[in-house]
Amino acid sequence: MTFLEAIILAIIEGLTEFLPISSTGHMIIASTMMGNAADDFVKLFTVAIQFGAILSVVVVYFQKFIQTFRFYLLLAAAFVPTGIIGLLAKKHIDALLENVTVVAWTLLLGGIVLLFVDRFFADNETQQKEKPIDFKTAMIIGTIQSIAMVPGVSRSAATIIGGLSQKLTRKAAAEFSFFLAVPTMFAATLKSMYDEKELLLQSGGREWGLLLVGNLVAFVVAYLAIKSFIAFLQKKGFRAFGWYRIVLGASMLILLALGYNLQMAG
Repeated sequence: MTFLEAIILAIIEGLTEFLPISSTGHMIIASTMMGNAADDFVKLFTVAIQFGAILSVVVVYFQKFIQTFRFYLLLAAAFVPTGIIGLLAKKHIDALLENVTVVAWTLLLGGIVLLFVDRFFADNETQQKEKPIDFKTAMIIGTIQSIAMVPGVSRSAATIIGGLSQKLTRKAAAEFSFFLAVPTMFAATLKSMYDEKELLLQSGGREWGLLLVGNLVAFVVAYLAIKSFIAFLQKKGFRAFGWYRIVLGASMLILLALGYNLQMAG
């Protein structure tokens, strides 16, 4: 892996992690096209740079993270269903992570769903008072988030739609999605890095430099993406993200049908 490839992957991580277009799907596509998707360090890198993206949420919403203990209890309630399902389904999830065809289909189908989300939950934006997030709401959102373990679904899309289904506005649903990303991504990243601890210990100065650069780039790009996403979402809704996913997913399926090798080499 070169430093240029590391920067490209970090930009993709920062841009896509909090948008409803699937960061995992984009990272799989990008690393596959670079020809290094099967490399063990690249796999570790794509997980490790999530730390930078996580930190951007804490910085943007720092006041939220120092307000009340109840805030952390809500995040815990939302995280528990995902954690349990993730542990039970880990082997199946890992298998799906190497299947570009799955990513293509989930991008396409998820895009179709996003085309209708604004219309389906239009009443949420007209309510006079924002609905507070209670523990039941948090657990429901967390359970829906677990669907995003299938690569290409998008954790952000799943949690935002989960929030909308509980009568939250687009802004409130998106912000809770950001907050929930912190424990979810932190736990997933720590688990993956622990599983690859031998590879980390064997890494030299160059590899640690790649990880440092990747996290810095992911932090800056994710910070800007979060700031822009809320404003865009309130004005434009989800349709643009839906069409983007449809075009990308359909393009991948066409290339696969034409015989182009987009699958990860193992």
